[in-house]
Amino acid sequence: MTDGNSNLPLVWALVDRKTEVFTELSDRVWETPETCYMETQSAAAHREMLEAQGFAITENIAGIPTALMGEAGSGGPVIAILGEYDALAGLSQRAGVATHDPLTAGANGHGCGHNLLGSASLLAATAIKDWLEQTGTPGRVRYYGCPAEEGGAAKAFMVRDGAFSDVDIAISWHPSNFAGVQRETSLANCRIDFTFTGRAAHAAAVPELGRSALDAVELMSVGVNYMREHMPSDCRIHYAILDTGGISPNVVQAHAKVRYVIRAPELQGLFALIERVKKVAEGAALMTETKMESVTLAGVSNLIVNTPLMDAMQDIWDSMGAPAFDTHDVAFAEQIRSTLSPEDIAASWAQERLEPRDIPLADFVLPAHNEVRQMGGSTDVADVSWVVPTVQAYGATLAIGTQLHTWQVVAQGQSPLAHKGMVSVAKAMAATGLAALQSEPLREAAWADLKRRLKGQEYKSPIPVSAEPPIAAMTTK
Repeated sequence: MTDGNSNLPLVWALVDRKTEVFTELSDRVWETPETCYMETQSAAAHREMLEAQGFAITENIAGIPTALMGEAGSGGPVIAILGEYDALAGLSQRAGVATHDPLTAGANGHGCGHNLLGSASLLAATAIKDWLEQTGTPGRVRYYGCPAEEGGAAKAFMVRDGAFSDVDIAISWHPSNFAGVQRETSLANCRIDFTFTGRAAHAAAVPELGRSALDAVELMSVGVNYMREHMPSDCRIHYAILDTGGISPNVVQAHAKVRYVIRAPELQGLFALIERVKKVAEGAALMTETKMESVTLAGVSNLIVNTPLMDAMQDIWDSMGAPAFDTHDVAFAEQIRSTLSPEDIAASWAQERLEPRDIPLADFVLPAHNEVRQMGGSTDVADVSWVVPTVQAYGATLAIGTQLHTWQVVAQGQSPLAHKGMVSVAKAMAATGLAALQSEPLREAAWADLKRRLKGQEYKSPIPVSAEPPIAAMTTK
């Protein structure tokens, strides 16, 4: 058992003492879903809670109005608990019902459960703060309120700005079908806008005078599609056309814009793939005699896992066990599962390499294993993991089979089962933070593991030095 486990009952009691107010915070954020860099109400709610709980507050981190940090304690090591509160576009949904029923058609919704994520993280940080005060132990705990995880890479800007330069250990979590330790790495990615500028002309009378920016976008798409055969199979490229140049087909489109997301398992592979995509864009501009400009909006690194911290958190989960769901939770989860396909349910078990069971909610903690697996998505927690030993938990807040970024996640976001999962993972994070605070050998082992995994690589931000947080650009549709 890890040092600090003797204090588990106390820190868990400190979490329980404030469960109600943090559940209310989660529900409040659920009710005001805001997307990438626009989380003004959600950030304000977290700021109010930090102030009410007695944290010293720093705002506007890395020049981001919705990024903030609360600190408590003095001296000793610094433990960071990372929270998020951004939502997703187009996922509005009424809470507590197992039918697709948007509150407002086309509006935002918390389809990744970040209302729970931020609240549980702040609850864990508060429990550590209260423990430090009660015991008089040297040490500091910080809650980082991080916006724009969904595509905005706010943490990457925060890392680049030095916001984590004196942190000893970082801890975070994510809503899931299961409870336990997250043992997967993630894909590095970069978001780039390619803008093409041509020349308008009458498309019938004098088409030879026009130079179509829309043609350039389409030719870029063709080029990237052909490139997919000749790039590593574990890389991914996605795109969305933001500006087609207008609605008049009889006018040669003088402007067009496309946004690309480029992903690779590691940073070096990402940088190489970015250059290849840029060459395709340059070729499209050359073929159409248009001008091309590329602007990097955001980028994140691949996640670096940490074995000592994962093992410490596993001990804690095994001591604590899965959330205690009741019959009402099970009944609602069954209703949600009736809206899911057999493939949805099978995928959830397969992602964790588990033998499927016919249960609606996880009644167990994910078992320990030594295999570092690759998850399909990306996260800006990864950039923190390059500069600070980082560990993440999964919290069982969803019926088994629920896929992230769906209306079913939003429907469960204010449910008692989600609240139970949120409180459970807050206890796991608080206890892990406490173990790291009390154990210098654990901190030293975590740093040694990070250095071993980096193999001498220095952190190189996937975001250009000149790039600023794309607060305005990320609102472009």
